[in-house]
Amino acid sequence: QVQLMESGGGSVQSGGSLRLSCAASGNTGSTNSMAWFRRAPEKEREGVAAIGPLNSTRYADSVRGRFIAAQDSDSAKKILFLQMNNLKPEDTGMYYCAASPSRWFPPPLAATAYEYWGQGTQVTVSS
Repeated sequence: QVQLMESGGGSVQSGGSLRLSCAASGNTGSTNSMAWFRRAPEKEREGVAAIGPLNSTRYADSVRGRFIAAQDSDSAKKILFLQMNNLKPEDTGMYYCAASPSRWFPPPLAATAYEYWGQGTQVTVSS
């Protein structure tokens, strides 16, 4: 089993930055591919960024050039990051971390590809 816990959400003005973190615990060997998803009010869940082995990455068109996914791991832990720059009001939503034991180069942005999910952290961007 894998437990994922997100942190770093908050409220910022348009143009600001936030850095989200997702700490993985438990069987971190099952987190070869990880991703960030978000759900805005009254909208469907959307894949934002994914990172896999060899730091291969994939980004949604709406965030490419503004968001950067990164990961830090050792034998005891794994942490997924999402650096969000030049934030826009349309970036508002609940952000979720997800993980899969599969090794994709790079991982997909489809929610069905991921087995483990965190509880989410809220990001609010005001204009």
